[in-house]
Amino acid sequence: MPELPEVETLRQDLSREVVGKKVKSVAVSNGRSVRRHPSAKHFRALLEGRTIKSVSRLGKYLLLTLDNKHTLVVHLGMSGQLLRVKSAKEPKPKHTHVVIAFTQAGELRYVDPRTFGEMFVSSPQTDDPKAPGTNGSSSSSSLPPGMGGGDGLALRRQVPELAHLGFDPIEDVMSWDRFGLLLRQRHVALKTLLMDQQFVAGIGNLYSDEILFGAGLRYDRPSDQLSATEVRRLYRAMVETLADAIKHRGSTLVDEQYRDLFGEAGDYQGSHQVYNREGQSCRRCRNAIVRAKTAGRSTFYCEHCQV
Repeated sequence: MPELPEVETLRQDLSREVVGKKVKSVAVSNGRSVRRHPSAKHFRALLEGRTIKSVSRLGKYLLLTLDNKHTLVVHLGMSGQLLRVKSAKEPKPKHTHVVIAFTQAGELRYVDPRTFGEMFVSSPQTDDPKAPGTNGSSSSSSLPPGMGGGDGLALRRQVPELAHLGFDPIEDVMSWDRFGLLLRQRHVALKTLLMDQQFVAGIGNLYSDEILFGAGLRYDRPSDQLSATEVRRLYRAMVETLADAIKHRGSTLVDEQYRDLFGEAGDYQGSHQVYNREGQSCRRCRNAIVRAKTAGRSTFYCEHCQV
């Protein structure tokens, strides 16, 4: 599944490629991809004729703000791709479920073999708790308890459907003390907590392993039993690992399902320290990387470097 670095790479590309573009037409060939809407026709009507004003991201969600303040939300799920093509004549990949054509030529195509991802148009949240789209709550109360604001606060106000998400490690910068407080409020294994989207948005199986290696912490350490130094190491490793992966345009694994906006692979996989490296030498201590099964998922770590 594409995680925060892959989605942020797409955000950066989309910001350069589609901002200012006007939607000419929308074609939907699989209604599951727009399942929050009563029909594909309803989804199309909300997009056609609208201009994309900006592109942002919250966790694993892409947010394309339209000229009427509505937002096109894209989640790639397990296998989704967004592809920008210059001409409608270019062959469409199999499992292309949504095609957005622009008046200035070219298309944005949503490809999703497993159809776990989705696209939907969200109405802006207002200060009136009875207004449509507010889910009966004010914007300030839509933040998860204990979470900071930052740029992520504005995005949650913009898209009330994402108010359940925890803090975004890139958008919601916080102090080590605040991060430590959030950790101490939970009693759960570190990897489980890092993958909990209601605690921190955007981290999945791959980057949780890489972050924990960077912090020198085992995946099963209880979150409320870290020293102040370990809290700082974990926060620093989280931010630095994600930033480094973004710089390398994300990770494309052996299934090659993640591709950037132009169909190119990321290259951070060559920098992985532990993920999918079972039996290989740790790049830090030369001991073998091991694999454990937790909650049906594989966890990769170094028994020597992570305690």
